[in-house]
Amino acid sequence: MVAFAALAVQAAPSERDLEQLRTRIDALQSELDQKEAARAEARDALRESERAISNANRTLAGLQKESRDLQTQSARLAQRHKVLEQSLAERQAAAERVLAARQALGTPDVLRAALSGDDPADFGRRLVYVGYVSRAAAAVLASYRANLDALVGLEREAQVKRERARAVEQASRADRQRILREREARRKVLARTSGEIRKSRRQIDTLRSDEARLSRLIEGIGRVLARVEAVPEKSSQGDTFSNLKGKLRLPVRGELTGRFGAPRGASGIEAKGVFIRARAGEPVRAVARGQVVYADWMRGFGNLLIVDHGEDYLSVYANNESLLKTVGDPVTTGDVLATTGASGGNEETGLYFELRHLGRAFDPLRWVKLK
Repeated sequence: MVAFAALAVQAAPSERDLEQLRTRIDALQSELDQKEAARAEARDALRESERAISNANRTLAGLQKESRDLQTQSARLAQRHKVLEQSLAERQAAAERVLAARQALGTPDVLRAALSGDDPADFGRRLVYVGYVSRAAAAVLASYRANLDALVGLEREAQVKRERARAVEQASRADRQRILREREARRKVLARTSGEIRKSRRQIDTLRSDEARLSRLIEGIGRVLARVEAVPEKSSQGDTFSNLKGKLRLPVRGELTGRFGAPRGASGIEAKGVFIRARAGEPVRAVARGQVVYADWMRGFGNLLIVDHGEDYLSVYANNESLLKTVGDPVTTGDVLATTGASGGNEETGLYFELRHLGRAFDPLRWVKLK
């Protein structure tokens, strides 16, 4: 019986089940290929974003230099403005002095000077001096107006440069922030896609591992059953198992939440049986007379027990909290085989239940009487 148990630890569904499992794996592989392509696109987009950020940083550095140059020019303009203001004040003072001197001299009256008997030479000197003062006054006023115009122009130019510096820096910073946001969004897409790819790969690896393990188990059980003494072909009622269709009872009381062919758990693999949600510790009963051919823990199924009912029919009870029978134990209909649980990493407590014939799973609900 120990040799029997050792052989039974190898795992496997029928060819049809394996084909369905392989189809699921192929679908996951196709999905993985699509995710790989999406990740490549995300990487390309991220690469373009990072190039754009590099370009934006370079542009920003140039604009910042331009801004610094404009600030330097603005500072120079401010210095020139200060000098011009000082010069303008000096010109204004000079103009005021010249105008005061011209007012003091007055306008020479040639007829009055000739009749007065004054020295004509003195009159000529006065006339020359008045002309000089008038020209000096005109020059001072012209210089004043030029300095005033230059000062206004410098103020206008400085204002334009300051506004330009602010505008280009604000625009470059806004552009850089936009690109940074795009890069962050693309990084998140890449991270999410990479995570999905890792999850899909683990899922495919797990499914392939489960496929191989189940293949070895059912194959081993088939070889052993061909060699060992056959279990009785009659149920406790005297019927063969094949005559019990529509007469079986579910092995545990609870809520039927997982049906045959529906995705089982997060793996997405199609269930080859049903899941009955129940409180932990509920008794799991044999659906018919037979013999325990497997009782051990298996990844993905937890504490697993398999009963051979003869005629190549098997019943499978998984995710149990405790196994109360061992390999080789005979059982009759209604015997308690185990207690319900959530072993094997199942999210809910209850029982996963399968029926198989010649290694091929079939819908248990077609064989049970629910009322």
